[in-house]
Amino acid sequence: MIELFEDPRLDKPSDQPAPASLVKFRQISQDALKGAGEARIKAQKDKGKMTARERISYLLDKDSFLEIKSLMESSCSDFGIKDKHIKGDGVITGFGRINGREVALFAQDFTQLGGSLGLAHAKKIAALMDRALEAKIPVIGLYDSGGARIQEGVDSLNGYGEIFYRNVKASGVIPQISVILGPCAGGAAYSPALTDFIFMVEGISHMFITGPGAVKAATGEEVDFDTLGGSRPHSEKSGVCQFVAKSEQDCFRQVRELLSFLPQNCEENPPLDTTSDLASRQVPVLERVCEMDPKKAFRIHHVIWRLADDFGFFEIHQNFAKNVVTGFIRLGGQVVGVVANNPACLGGALDSDASDKAARFIRFLNAFNIPLLTLVDTGGYLPGVQQEHGGIIRHGAKLLYAYSEASIPKVTLVLRKAYGGAYIAMGSKYLRGDFNFAFPSAEIAVMGPRGAVEILYSRDLKAEQDPAKKEELKQKMTQQYSDKFASPYQAATNGSIDEIIEPSDARSKIIRAFAVLRGKRDPRKNPHKGNIPL
Repeated sequence: MIELFEDPRLDKPSDQPAPASLVKFRQISQDALKGAGEARIKAQKDKGKMTARERISYLLDKDSFLEIKSLMESSCSDFGIKDKHIKGDGVITGFGRINGREVALFAQDFTQLGGSLGLAHAKKIAALMDRALEAKIPVIGLYDSGGARIQEGVDSLNGYGEIFYRNVKASGVIPQISVILGPCAGGAAYSPALTDFIFMVEGISHMFITGPGAVKAATGEEVDFDTLGGSRPHSEKSGVCQFVAKSEQDCFRQVRELLSFLPQNCEENPPLDTTSDLASRQVPVLERVCEMDPKKAFRIHHVIWRLADDFGFFEIHQNFAKNVVTGFIRLGGQVVGVVANNPACLGGALDSDASDKAARFIRFLNAFNIPLLTLVDTGGYLPGVQQEHGGIIRHGAKLLYAYSEASIPKVTLVLRKAYGGAYIAMGSKYLRGDFNFAFPSAEIAVMGPRGAVEILYSRDLKAEQDPAKKEELKQKMTQQYSDKFASPYQAATNGSIDEIIEPSDARSKIIRAFAVLRGKRDPRKNPHKGNIPL
């Protein structure tokens, strides 16, 4: 019998030749790490793109990547695929850390068969997602693929089905993040669409179901890749993409920042942070909100920045449906999601896109135990034939559903105006807001006082022929209506508002309210609800 470990000196590197099995293993491993070779790597870099391994290295904490299934390859015997012995089959899978927290990660390698998805490729991603779901850690996908591998026929399509199924099973259980770093076409685009957040990079990211060639053949329209499926149309028009970056490095920085606001899974609370920004900090500048004409436009971001710890706001869906603003802040170190009407766009009115945007974000917050702050300054739902025919009733109902369903702590603050159905929809007491505050200048009514007067007192106004006196009468009636029917004191009297607060105390009042609500829901007993794309 040979005693291998009797001499501790054997723990040091040996001068003896390595066993043949180790030599073979090391050669195979090195070949796998090299990928498709220098020529194809150069072609990738000539496009201004990183390689898959460079992306992983840049995104993850240093030396934290644990790769799995690096030697897996396709079993396809047609078109010479198997003969090429492509280790990894065009995708790198494994686990790493971001800011010290575990994540699962896959990165498609465009230098190998264009990153196309075959059955082995899909099995690697599916296995990774299974482990991530069991370990309850976030999944990040780096997409750079030519789509389904046509050499493998229906097997590649079946592979997408396996991934889609796991996207749905993981929805609302673990955060899922998709980063588009090249083409993502055809059925492949539906996997990112099933995840919680999509990042794109200007100039290199493209998503579409049918490419420019197919569009021209089917409709006669001529369109380029950027116009059809680039970061701009998807962030501004379709709403598919939540984040746009100037470069891959900027994109990875944003991904890391997003994860700093999120829990690892639905059974945890989001991470607390320390701050030197006092909870008692006064915000006297918010008194200016009380001076403003309710019709005057201003960017709601100025209110959000001043309420947040250290004036920090991580906005989501910045370029889409700008009449509603969504994102993350911290209040007293606690992560809070914000949904706010933005008077700088459409007067803060709700429309179909804004309703979808806010509703899906609220459902994400509810899935992952993140409290919700709603800032209200809206004149109602956007009127018009286009909105009605576009389904504003159907889309607006999603927002009502999301607020009513949410069992997370909900605090609402009415700044200047909350009219009509939009008042109810924006986190009102009757959709089970926990604490509902208002500034002294707030107007809460079925409609704006001036418009209400023109309807209620139309005969009196028509009877007055003198234009100056008519305007004077209208102003008087408007003030009377406002004092009696649109006053926040009236809303406080009937319990629709819990408290009218000093604007300068808004930050401290909101932080105190969330502190009271901290034990409202036990994440471990939260019934699972998927975050369906809305």
